[in-house]
Amino acid sequence: MATSGHAVVDIDEAGGDSGGGQAMRPALPPVPYVLNFADLAYSVKNGGGLPGCLPSRNTKTLLDGISGEAREGEQFAVMGASGSGKSTLVDALAGRIARESLRGTVTLNGEPLHGRRLRAISAYVMQDDLLYPMLTVRETLLFAAEFRLPRALPQDRKRARVDALIDQLGLSRAADTIIGDEGHRGVSGGERRRVSIGTDIIHDPILLFLDEPTSGLDSASAFMVVQVLRRIAQSGSVVIMTIHQPSARILGILDRLLLLSRGRTVYAGTPAGLKPFFAEFGAPIPDNENPAEFALDTIREFERQPDGAAALADFNSKWQNTSAVEKESKLMSTMPLELAIAESVSRGKLVAGSGSGSAVSGSVPTFANPPWTEVWVLIKRSFTNTGRMPELFAMRLGTIMVTGFILATIFWRLDDTPKGVQERLGFFAMGMSTMFYVCADALPVFVQERHIYLRETAHNAYRRISYVLANAVVAFPPLVLLSFAFALITFWAVGLAGGASSFLFFVLIILASFWAGSGFVTFLSAVVPHVMLGYTVVVAILAYFLLFSGFFINRDRIPDYWIWFHYLSLVKYPYQAVLQNEFRDASRCFSRGIEMFDGTPVGHLSEATKLKVLDAISRTLGSNMTANTCVTTGADVLAQQAVTDIGKWKCLLVTVAWGFFFRALFYVVLLVGSKNKRK
Repeated sequence: MATSGHAVVDIDEAGGDSGGGQAMRPALPPVPYVLNFADLAYSVKNGGGLPGCLPSRNTKTLLDGISGEAREGEQFAVMGASGSGKSTLVDALAGRIARESLRGTVTLNGEPLHGRRLRAISAYVMQDDLLYPMLTVRETLLFAAEFRLPRALPQDRKRARVDALIDQLGLSRAADTIIGDEGHRGVSGGERRRVSIGTDIIHDPILLFLDEPTSGLDSASAFMVVQVLRRIAQSGSVVIMTIHQPSARILGILDRLLLLSRGRTVYAGTPAGLKPFFAEFGAPIPDNENPAEFALDTIREFERQPDGAAALADFNSKWQNTSAVEKESKLMSTMPLELAIAESVSRGKLVAGSGSGSAVSGSVPTFANPPWTEVWVLIKRSFTNTGRMPELFAMRLGTIMVTGFILATIFWRLDDTPKGVQERLGFFAMGMSTMFYVCADALPVFVQERHIYLRETAHNAYRRISYVLANAVVAFPPLVLLSFAFALITFWAVGLAGGASSFLFFVLIILASFWAGSGFVTFLSAVVPHVMLGYTVVVAILAYFLLFSGFFINRDRIPDYWIWFHYLSLVKYPYQAVLQNEFRDASRCFSRGIEMFDGTPVGHLSEATKLKVLDAISRTLGSNMTANTCVTTGADVLAQQAVTDIGKWKCLLVTVAWGFFFRALFYVVLLVGSKNKRK
């Protein structure tokens, strides 16, 4: 173990004194840790229960008086059939169940274990491999090191930790291979599982919880994963895992077992104790049988009976009381938790707390790095991952360019006539609403990253506000390129007025629309956990925004009981801004003389007749109206459309403010709705 233990991870040691110190570290006795849990009980309400029903009919017991202990240097495996309470027990030990819902005690070295201390000294590896597909194995672990190791630690020490971990996990040959996904070939399933474990143990935690780390793996890969966990345990960690049905080889390297059935303990002890236990119970295990498989099959047989495995659970209680093996465990001496943590830090464990003075007090900081460091690492990771999938941005850019081309060719070179005014209104309404619909592609981003985010924030890899800020920064640069692309294709092709200054404002309001739309969709992605449901909600709400924007019905014609929605419409402000940008010139004429009759019954008459009608109107009004007299200016168009209540620059600011507002709501949803705990 001198080559695979964590002695190579001692980051606090002086650079020039790494020779003799490293050689002496393995000779030190391990820091004693005992995780003890007693009488754990947890129940949930059944979906069909009514508030007034009896508890026995209204609740389901998932844990029923579970007790046991796990030590450093050992692998503690929780086994049982599906629905036996394996994952629930590990969640309870890892602090993933609300304290008010869980009965019983969980202590480490005799002290209660919960809250910040638990998150700082532990890691939880979920059953699913939640990783960024386009990062290599080395990059994945390096980014984990950036999050979990302190900023004061030099980069070469962080790389040394990653290299040592890669070697410990047996990933040297795959270190520079991408993780991969359905569309990109990457590492194997067993390697992916070991990388997933590595991201959570980069800071060398004292407690390591794993939910079925061998699930979905072939026998060889599963055995290799458990071997890695054994080395982690022997380095001084307490390793607790659920495992469904281990092979004989895996069973041989496990240290302690806890078998559950319907939330009750039916066996607690070593793998070697399975044979004498079942022999004394009256169901001896055949010599050629895998003891774990036999035990699980026996439990399933009992579970078919009305009272389940109650007989086996009762026998286990009597057997434990008379077992000399368990009595020895109670004699194990431990040191106070504060001193134990301090000693572990001094030996290189819990490197998130090293170099910060926390070793003296035995405490560990809540977060390893300040917020700005977290934001920078999140930005760098996201750009690295998405930069290797240029096809995603190419599709967005292609969508915008095709949409712009279609609009530019339909509304080609609009003239300054009443029909040209109506066509401009249609172009602006379609163009501005398109900006928001295109933003719907941001919906799957957080939906897919949600579980990665939950895993990383559950143990304080970074702050929630850091994730929100990084998400906004990463989303912004592509929006700039998309805004310029759409504006360049449409502005001069449609024949919009105002020159360079109007073009720049047109780009800004498109960018602001993208910003507000992406913020809105990002917020919805946190509220709606399913992609298809999210798309349905986004399309429906954006349709309402367009309806109340002022294009289909003017603001002064909207009923009073709906006017509030007009001001909530995200499309209203950019639509109103581009109208003012186009029609702000009061001297620009859009209807002269007989053009005022277009769209009326008089418009179908001959030009001579229309001139006579115009002359009659002129005499009646006492004014000199000719065929060249301007009847409708840009200011008249704005008044007719009722878009003069807010100026174009205020509309721009309001649109930008909407983007910030929705990202603030996104943060609130993450803060309130992502506790990652059972209730």
